[in-house]
Order: sequence, then structure tokens, then C-alpha cells
Amino acid sequence: MSAPHNPVHLAVALDGAGWHPAAWREPAARPTELFSARYWTDLAQEAERGLLDLLTIEDTLGLQSSNPRRPDDRTDQVRGRLDAVLIACRVAPVTSHIGLVPTAVATHTEPFHASKAIATLDYASTGRAGVRIRVSGREDEAALFGRRTFGAFEPDAADGGALTALFDEAADYVEVVRRLWDSWEDDAEIRDAATGRFVDREKLHYIDFEGAEFSVRGPSITPRPPQGQPIVAALAHRDVAYRLVGRSADLGFVTPADAADARAILAEVRVEQAAAGRAEETVHVLGDVVVFLDADASAAAERKARLDALLGRELVSDATVFVGTPAELADLVLEWREAGLAGVRLRPGGLPHDLEQITRGLVPELQRRGAFRTAYEADTLRGLLGLARPANRYAAA
Repeated sequence: MSAPHNPVHLAVALDGAGWHPAAWREPAARPTELFSARYWTDLAQEAERGLLDLLTIEDTLGLQSSNPRRPDDRTDQVRGRLDAVLIACRVAPVTSHIGLVPTAVATHTEPFHASKAIATLDYASTGRAGVRIRVSGREDEAALFGRRTFGAFEPDAADGGALTALFDEAADYVEVVRRLWDSWEDDAEIRDAATGRFVDREKLHYIDFEGAEFSVRGPSITPRPPQGQPIVAALAHRDVAYRLVGRSADLGFVTPADAADARAILAEVRVEQAAAGRAEETVHVLGDVVVFLDADASAAAERKARLDALLGRELVSDATVFVGTPAELADLVLEWREAGLAGVRLRPGGLPHDLEQITRGLVPELQRRGAFRTAYEADTLRGLLGLARPANRYAAA
């Protein structure tokens, strides 16, 4: 059976040498290849061998830092990264089913550029593209562009005012991107050499968006993507981010501590979804987990302890940190599914080791329990997530 009833959706989050800052020093790591095409294509192909729904690729506008609010001067951790969208475009031709979801920082980039880039990725992958929207309140990242300042802004300030403004801006950003994807009707391209007509100009539409931060007339210069609307995702830790997921996203990543917390978070997302008039739409919510996996739980614990020693402290994460066997992780995944989540996004502690434990250990375990596919059942990311291709908002009925 290739499509089990109520299947778990599995995503993997790829970032450098893994989510543990010391992972690059592991014997199995490939630190000299982090900026090579082969490294990323190998990871993507391994994820696809495991039949995963999608992979996400982390990205920021500033160097990685041990401090979430400002740069550091450490030289013993990975610093520097490739552009996530360009990685996804390189990976697209050597994969055939897995969804590709790079990160885009809405705060300092233009939605017109993002819409064109993700539409291009959807063409390059023949319908497997998505984008994860994130915001930035870091002053050092703002200084890279010189168009705005945040002063003493703190992303987790209790009043939430500045943070709310950033997420409202991100919601507008997504709205512009979505309108631009629809600004070409599906049959706008005629391509009739005999008559000399390549495009029907009546089927290209101005989007005329006016918001607090963006004024975009459109249309796009890229025809409507194969999926119509590539998947929009967001990571959410608190109320303002749950609102972004509820009003703007197809897919949300959340960070519950346990099953009870997952239920509470999911309820908040559904409230925001209903408030946005989207109660009848499918918005999948996945729980994030940082994973250290081995066939023997003690080996996983020893490996994490070794990495913590190199780091000089125990790993701290916004997400649950799981250390154990693939079978034990399967228990957690199914417990969270019972709590209402659609699945999980797994952050491998070390690459490629923990990715291989996911694809070669967790996936077969979930398959044995009848909870995960044994073959890909769709060729697009929307298809894998059970989402229909949406109608074009500008096309005449």
C-alpha cells in the first residue's frame, strides 16, 4: 500500500553540517564540501530516497551567530552559507519527487524578486517548489541594506509591537507574491509561430497592491508557475507568527514541547486561520524536532555528548531535542499526529549521519506501522500535501 490512511507528512530541514554547531567536526561530516553542489545534491537525493514530502533549506541575510540577536566573533563554528533558492534550483534537476522549500527573508527583500525566483524554481522542479518566509529584526542585517534601522529592537520584546509590524509586513509580502503568481493566466502564452502571437496581453493582469511597505503594480515577468501557487511555509513560535501561518501559509512549522503543547499550539493556529476567513482551507502544521539518531540509543547519546563537549555547553534549541533510536522517534511522531499535527519537520543534528538515520531507520519503521508512504503518489509538492491546484484569481469564471 503506497498511500496509507492519514499518512504522516515528513520534512527535513537542511542547514550546513547539521543543527548542532559542532557537527562539522564529526568524522562523518563533510565540512570541506559545504559550499559545493555535490554536497547539497547528495543530501537532497538521500532525502528523496526516503520518500520525504519536502526539504527546507535554511538561509539568513547575516552570518550565523551563537547569539540570535547580533553577530559573534567565533571561528570554531560554521560561518557562511550559499543562497537557498539557488541551492534548490541546482538540486531540482537531480531529484524528481521531493518538494524543495528554500528560505526567503521578507524583511529586506522585494516580493517581486521572490515571486520570480520561486516561480522559476517551480519550473525547474516541474511543480515541486515552495518558499519558507522569515522575518529579521537584527540591526546588523538591516545595515547590509541601509534602508531602515531597528535601533534597540528586540525580536521577543514583551510588547510585541515591532514584532507584529514585521509579521504584518511579511503577510503583505506573501500577498504580493501570491498575486504576482496569478498575474499571468494559465493560457496567457499562445506561442503560435504562424500568426506571430506569443502571448495574449489580455490575460496578463496588474495586481495593483498598495500596503504599508509595498506598492506593486505588476504583472510578473514570469508565467504562472506549474503548481499555480507554490507552497508558502513559515516557522512559528508565538502568537504573531501563528497569525502569519493562519492568514498566509499553506504549511506551518511549530515547536511544541510535547503532545499537549502541540494541541494548544494547533488550536491557536486554527483560531488565526478562522479569523482570516480560511477555516475551510487546508493548512498543514508540522512539529519541529532536532534529532540525534542511532540504532542504539546510547550511541546517539554519546555522540550528542561529544558534540556538546566540543561546543562547551549543552545544545539549546527553540525546538524539542530528541536523542534516541528511529523506533523511539516513530513513537513521538505518531503521538504528535494523534495530537493533531500533520507530521514533523526533522532537523538532523549532524549531516549526513542523522539524515541517513531518518531515511533508512525512521521511514522503514513508520512504513511497518502503516503510517508512511512506500512510494511517491504525486509528482508535485501540492500533490504530496494533498492540496489542489488553485484557480487563478484574475481569470474570468
